[in-house]
Formats: sequence, structure tokens, C-alpha cells
Amino acid sequence: MLEAAPGTDDDRQTQTTRLAGDETAVAPAGRFRIYLGSAAGVGKTCAMLDEGYRRHRRGTDVVIGIVNTHGREHTAAQIRDLEIVPCKVVEHRGAEFEEMDVDAVLRRAPEVALVDELAHTNVPGSGKNAKRWQDVIDLLDAGISVITTVNIQHVESLADAVERMTHTKVQERVPDWVVRKANQVELIDSSPEQLRRRMLHGNIYPKGKVAVALANFFKRENLIALRELALRFMADETEEEMMEFLRRHGAVDLWETTERILVGVTGAAGTDVILHRAARIAARSKAELHVVHISSTDGTVTSDSRVIGKLRTLANDLGASWHEIDSPDPAGALVNFAVEHQITQIVLGSSRRSRFEELVKGSVVNKIMRAAAASGVDVHVIARRESVDGPQAN
Repeated sequence: MLEAAPGTDDDRQTQTTRLAGDETAVAPAGRFRIYLGSAAGVGKTCAMLDEGYRRHRRGTDVVIGIVNTHGREHTAAQIRDLEIVPCKVVEHRGAEFEEMDVDAVLRRAPEVALVDELAHTNVPGSGKNAKRWQDVIDLLDAGISVITTVNIQHVESLADAVERMTHTKVQERVPDWVVRKANQVELIDSSPEQLRRRMLHGNIYPKGKVAVALANFFKRENLIALRELALRFMADETEEEMMEFLRRHGAVDLWETTERILVGVTGAAGTDVILHRAARIAARSKAELHVVHISSTDGTVTSDSRVIGKLRTLANDLGASWHEIDSPDPAGALVNFAVEHQITQIVLGSSRRSRFEELVKGSVVNKIMRAAAASGVDVHVIARRESVDGPQAN
């Protein structure tokens, strides 16, 4: 079911909404709604404020938990007479910052809270949570509906792809499971040409930052790629709801060939990139994702426990299941796990052993490929890439 959003922002061209629930009835507003954009300036905050105001006019108790206008007059004007819960002022490294006062919103207990910038990192000392998405979960757990905003680059499973496309570090990320928790995800779309014009006119960043932004993150080719990424993400999510509808109505034949993806991880540099790639493959296939780490008591496989801990956290953020296996035969253990769990595709990182080391010790990747082929399991070998270092994407 698609729902059109009001066209109050003249830079907003297309809106696509994913709705959960019974398609035979009129869809409710939903307890958790996300406005998703391809980049800053597409109109997400305006859409959030406009939706909040519409509900306010219909008699719903709506408050603004936090909104970031970034000095944009048009955005500020959309606040109108909506109630704002005062922010908490926090001093950090000699400067003052405003953060959402989660406790104050909880005490106020509105029906709906508007919370801008889901991926935001809270200033240390501002509250119990490090991330704003954690604040949002607290509000939802308290029975408060939330409308929020996020850009596509901040979705955990897509962040590394955006880094490679834009050569810009994405520091702030939202776990995929948080986005999937939303009852509604609505795409706020704007063409690259419109965004660059808005940037040039000073409607997104201060004029002093415009030239640098247009030459870097806001290059036309970057904006085209980000827009396509956002559209593909929304298309996948919409397809997911359609398939769920078919499942409920008895189309069981569609599920006899469900894909299951396994990704083998080690402590080697670039493994996080392999894990992100596997998550995207699984998302496109609507597949389960299993992450397997093989440790060995004979010393042939060693990994830094801190690195493995970070990979385990990343796997959880990506919605994958984590498995650790102790075996002196990594290749055999991985393929045995694949067969036992009806895995259809294995994703591996390319080997970093020298040709001499592979001749002496053998290639684990080649062993896995041979064993997997005998078991009818496809194998993807992904080139290892270091995570991109560079400026943070806004």
C-alpha cells in the first residue's frame, strides 16, 4: 500500500511509503515513522514537521523532542505552533551543545514526539545513551510514538558502500534492525540538480562551506549514486511487505528456495567490509545472514579478540546471527556448517597469503571452494578493502 505525503516542500518530488499491517484495512499512522533521504537538504525535517503539524491539527498530542533547522528559515517556519520540549544544554570541551532532554519528553508523555536526525551521536554527559536512536527506542518503549529522519548513508549495511562512492567517512550509523523496526519508512526524494541548486543558494550549508561541499560529497555523480541507493533500499523494503502479504495468503511455493547466506570472518584487515557486502547480498535476496568465525586450537587460525568483538557487534547491528566454531580444519568446519544449516551461498574475503605461503600451507579459500562445490553451495570471493578514512559525511 502506498501513501502520498503532502507536497509542502517544493523540492520534494517523490514519496514512497512502506506500511506494515493488514492491507485489507486503512493503514494507521504507525507508532514509528522514518523519513529517509538520499542526502542533507532533500526536505526530511520539513516533512517530519509537516506530518507532526497535521496530526496536531487533528487533535493528536504532538511535541518536538528536538529539531535541527541548521539556520534554514523555511525549515524553522514549519515548526509553527508545535510545542517544543526544551533541550538540555551540555558543556563539552569548552563549548555548549543542545541535546534532546529524553527524561523531560518521558515526563511530558505526549502521544507523538518529533525527533530529528536519528543517527546523531549525543554529546558525552548529556544522558544515559550514546546515540539518538537509543533515545528513540526508549521513547517507543514508553509508549510514545516517534517520527524521525535519517539519510541513507547512515544505515549500517550501506555505510561502507557510501564511503567508497563518496570517499567520505561515515561516522554516525544506525543499526539496520532499528530501521526495520519502523512501521513506516517514507522516502523524501529530490533530484541531484535540485540539491546542487539549493546548496548553491545557501539553503543547505552556510555559504562558506558551499564550494567545498559541491566539489566533494555533493558532486553530481555522488548524488546520483546516493539517490539510486535510497530508491533501491525502498524498493527492497516495499518488496518485503509484498512477499509477507503473499506468505499470509498461502503462496507457500515461493518459500521453497529461500536463500541463506554465510559469511566467514577473521581478524584480518578489511573483514568489516566483507561483512557489509554480505549483508547487502542477503538483503537483496531476502535471505538469512549467518556470520561464522572459526578459531583453532592448533594455532593455524588466530584473531585479535577485540577485533572479533567488534565484528560480532557489527553482525548484531546488521541483523545477522553470529556463530563461533573451534576446529583445526577451518575449511571443513565452514562447509559442514553450511550443509547443516542449508546455506545456499558462502561469502569469503580474498586470501592475503603469499603464493609461497599458499604452496606450503595450502589455500583455505581454495579448499572451501572445492568442498562447497561438491556440496552444491555457491561461493563469492570478495576483494578485501580497508575502511575509508576521511571527513565525516553530514
